[in-house]
Amino acid sequence: METPEITEDRIREYLAQGKRFDGRKLDEFREIKIETGISKNAEGSARVKIGETDVIVGVKMDVSEPYPDSLDKGNLMVTSELLPLSSDRFEAGPPKIESIELARVIDRCIRESKFIELEKLCIEKGEKVWTVFIDIYSINADGNLLDAAGIGALVALKDAKIPKYDKKEGKVLYGEHSNERIPLKKENPLTITIHKIGESLIVDPTREEEDVSETRITIGSHKGVISSMQKGNSKEISEEDKADEERKRTQKTALVEIQQGLRQLMLDIERLKNASAPKPTDAPETGHIAARRRKNCVKRLKFRRGITGGKACPPPGLITHMKI
Repeated sequence: METPEITEDRIREYLAQGKRFDGRKLDEFREIKIETGISKNAEGSARVKIGETDVIVGVKMDVSEPYPDSLDKGNLMVTSELLPLSSDRFEAGPPKIESIELARVIDRCIRESKFIELEKLCIEKGEKVWTVFIDIYSINADGNLLDAAGIGALVALKDAKIPKYDKKEGKVLYGEHSNERIPLKKENPLTITIHKIGESLIVDPTREEEDVSETRITIGSHKGVISSMQKGNSKEISEEDKADEERKRTQKTALVEIQQGLRQLMLDIERLKNASAPKPTDAPETGHIAARRRKNCVKRLKFRRGITGGKACPPPGLITHMKI
């Protein structure tokens, strides 16, 4: 079922105000739950839930010939299947573009980050190597399948054990696992997908938010190093978008500083009034004391004026519309 247009408009309105339907911040993920050991037949498996989005990832291994351009390295193959049971938008049959793209994005993140030490999976150079198969299945699609699949692939690889291999017979003894695990690097590559809706950039969108998304970019990285990047949807994303976000943050910071300055100014004026009002028992101020008080007041006003970038402080009418 497609998202109604009225819902799409409301999502845009909320995001323009820095809000989301479920109360999250723009850069906040839903709750993430991870299980391992889901499949008894797989070498490693994991189930990942991000909110209502649910995926299962399994790892299988087999012995095969190496690729011609990497005769001394193991092979990696990633596939994904978007099951009709996970969404009424998915159909049975050959994989569609969404399924193909998901598999390629996860493959690129793992491969380009060198997370799997494929050279250690070589059995006989040019003849036999271990092939790692990563299979991704959607159980429930409520947005952000890419990041859920990325987490699932990472956890399933860490959960996997290499099956025993009979070199004499040249057979893999499935069901009999060794204590040896897939050789992995310590750095964990993760995929983070950012969506642009209007002037807002968000992470971990729901299905409805994905329907409104104008463009998205998925970044695979480990320890701050970007290893892969994939753009989706039709609209462009540019440096201007980043500059707009930075300008908004700067404007928001400046507004807070102005409000704080105005608040302090009002307190100073109030203290000045109280200090200037003679008490019944006080003796009247002499001329030089009164002059000094007026001079200090002028200094404070000039200092507060500097908060607004050298411009005059807002008129009194504006102050009444701010939270002081």
